Amino acid sequence: MAGNSKAKLGIGVIGCGNISMTYLRNAALFAGVELRACADISADVAALRAREYGIRALSVDQLLADPEVDLVLNLTVPAVHFDVTMLALSAGKHVFTEKPLATSAADGRILVAEAKRRGLQLGSAPDTFLGAAGRRARRLMDEGAIGRPVSGTAFMMGRGMEHWHPNPQFYYQPGGGPVFDMGPYYLTMMVNLLGPVVRVMAMATKGQEERLITADGPFKNTRFKVGTPTNILSLLEFQSGATVNFGASWDVFRHSNHPIELHGTEGSLRLPDPDTFGGTVSLSERGADWRDFESDGELYGAKNWPFDAPDRANYRMLGVADLARGLEEGRSPRASGELALHVLEIMEAILQSAESRQSVSIGAQFTPSPHLDEGEAHSLLA
Repeated sequence: MAGNSKAKLGIGVIGCGNISMTYLRNAALFAGVELRACADISADVAALRAREYGIRALSVDQLLADPEVDLVLNLTVPAVHFDVTMLALSAGKHVFTEKPLATSAADGRILVAEAKRRGLQLGSAPDTFLGAAGRRARRLMDEGAIGRPVSGTAFMMGRGMEHWHPNPQFYYQPGGGPVFDMGPYYLTMMVNLLGPVVRVMAMATKGQEERLITADGPFKNTRFKVGTPTNILSLLEFQSGATVNFGASWDVFRHSNHPIELHGTEGSLRLPDPDTFGGTVSLSERGADWRDFESDGELYGAKNWPFDAPDRANYRMLGVADLARGLEEGRSPRASGELALHVLEIMEAILQSAESRQSVSIGAQFTPSPHLDEGEAHSLLA
C-alpha cells in the first residue's frame, strides 16, 4: 500500500462482539480502509457480521493467512489482546487493537518491539482524542491558551457494571477494574495534551468485597468476589512539571466532578468525557467566564451513535484511517503502540504504587504525535 494513495488498507476483524458493530459501520466513512473479512471464536457470530457488512467470514487462521488482509483489527477481550496481536504481527499483518494494548506493560513492550522488528505498524485504541473535542483541546493547548500547564484533575466515577451487565464478574478481577477498563480514555487524552508522565503516586481500596448482580440474566441476584481495587486516587507527575489528580472509581452513585480540568499560568481548560469523540470544551482565560466550544457541528463531533437514536459522537475507526494514511506517508499512527504502551505503563504504575504505598517512576518516554489538523482530518473521509 505504501506510496499508493488510491489503494485501500484491507481490514480483517478478529472479535465480532458488540464493539465490532461500531467499527464495522464506521469503516464506510473513511477513504483509506476497506473491510475484507472477519473471524470470531464463534463461527455463527462471525457469519452474522459477515452477512451484515458484506464481507467474508473466516477462521482466525484463514484470516491471518489471507493476502487480502493487510491489517488485523483486534477486537477480542483484553485477556487475549497480546496473543492475537502477536499472532497477527507474526503473520506479517499490521495491527490496530482495542484497549488496552495488553494486560501488562511487559507484554506491551514485547508487542511494540516485535512490530518494530518486523517493520509493521501497531496502533491501539482509544482514538477518541482525535475527535472534535480532543482536537480542539490540543489546538488550544498548543496555542498556549492556558499558558504553562501547572495542575489538573480527572475523574472517572460511576456505580460499576453489575446493574446493567448480565455477566460483569471479569470487570472486577486483575486486569480489569476502573483503571484498566476506563483509564485509557482519560490517560490518553491527558498525555496527548500534556506529554508523558514520569512518576505516579496512588492509593486504592475496594468499596465492597462482594458485588450483587442486579442486571437481568442467568446470574441475577447472585454475588461474586471482587479481586481488584475499585476505588483509586492517584497523582500524576508529567515531564513538563504539571501534576494532575486522577481518580477512578466504581463505588460512586453520583458526583459533580468534571471529567478533565487543566489549569495553567494563563487560564483553565475543561474537557468533556474522553470516552466520546465530541462534547463541549470550555476555556477560561485568566479567570474570565467560561467560553464554550461545541463539537456538534465539527468534524467527528456530530452525534451519530447509537445509529437509530444518536446521543453521542462515536467515530471508532478514525485511528485505523490515520494509521492507513501513516503507511502512505511513512510515519507512525497517532494512536500508536508507543502511546498505548506509555498509558499501559502509567496504569500499571498506579496499581503498583497503591499496593506498595511508594511512588513509581515511569521508564521509557516518548514524544507525542503531531496534532491532527482540520485539513488532514477532512482528507481521511471517503
